[in-house]
Amino acid sequence: MTRPSIFVTRRWPAPAEEALAAHFDVTLNEDDRPLTKEELIAGFASHDIAAPTVSDVIDSDVVRAGGNGSCRMIANYGVGVNHIDLAAAAASGIPVSNTPGVLTDATADLTLTIMLMLCRRAGEGERELRAGEWTGWRPTHLVGRAMTGKTLGIIGMGRIGRAVAHRAHFGFGMNVVFQNRSPIADGGGVNGRQLGSGAEVCAASDFVSLHCAATPETRHILGAEAIAAMSPDAYVINTARGDVVDEAALVAALESGAIAGAGLDVFQGEPAVNPAIIAAPNTVLLPHLGSATQETRVAMGMKVVENARAFAAGAPLPDNVG
Repeated sequence: MTRPSIFVTRRWPAPAEEALAAHFDVTLNEDDRPLTKEELIAGFASHDIAAPTVSDVIDSDVVRAGGNGSCRMIANYGVGVNHIDLAAAAASGIPVSNTPGVLTDATADLTLTIMLMLCRRAGEGERELRAGEWTGWRPTHLVGRAMTGKTLGIIGMGRIGRAVAHRAHFGFGMNVVFQNRSPIADGGGVNGRQLGSGAEVCAASDFVSLHCAATPETRHILGAEAIAAMSPDAYVINTARGDVVDEAALVAALESGAIAGAGLDVFQGEPAVNPAIIAAPNTVLLPHLGSATQETRVAMGMKVVENARAFAAGAPLPDNVG
């Protein structure tokens, strides 16, 4: 019996690739480079299943080429699917799966890492030391702020938002306020206080952390109005998607000193990053490392395998998103 073919757009950790190869005829992007649109179209059209990542733009042209060719499923390697034209997939009868749950802890851990780096000015300190500019300990050198006891505001109290709130509350004694599109009866498990808008969260918080999906409704949910409500001592952290923050408004606030700093793991139009963000003061900037642990990236691959095997067997997708 012929095994289904699967097109993998970027390399995965070896254990996940091995699991995939045990069940499918796999075509890998051997050079692990960004594929062109033409290469994506060719791959989708010639394989039964396509496994893209957030770094691929799966627009209507790519989806339609797959639907007109061999592609019968898109098994996304990642939780976010804003890079996939879901309407085009639905119109072509192509189901889409993702990899929820397995990257919650890794992303929450990185969020706390960024928070600590910001308030303790760790990025500035390392850059100074590596540049040979450190002149020794002194009482006023790179004095930051304590995180313990402060208020954390979360926009999007889903799996990752809850995990961040749990770490902040029980690890650092932080109070939690949050905004979510639906009511959260248990306060996120940390006695958090749900507020009505992102601006209210910003006004009440020392740290504002975004954990909402990127959708048309959440585009620039942290915009000029919300940022203007923040304290001059407050920080923005984004480990969700670049589109949820108005980068121009954020840069303006950083340059004017309207907020204390920002930590970003995601960007609009990445891997290109707005030069104004690179130049902005008081920032921690990371190259989309939220899920980047060996354990998590392997688990994400295993999720893709699980969904692809279910599809090949004619069973319901465990993680169907469209």
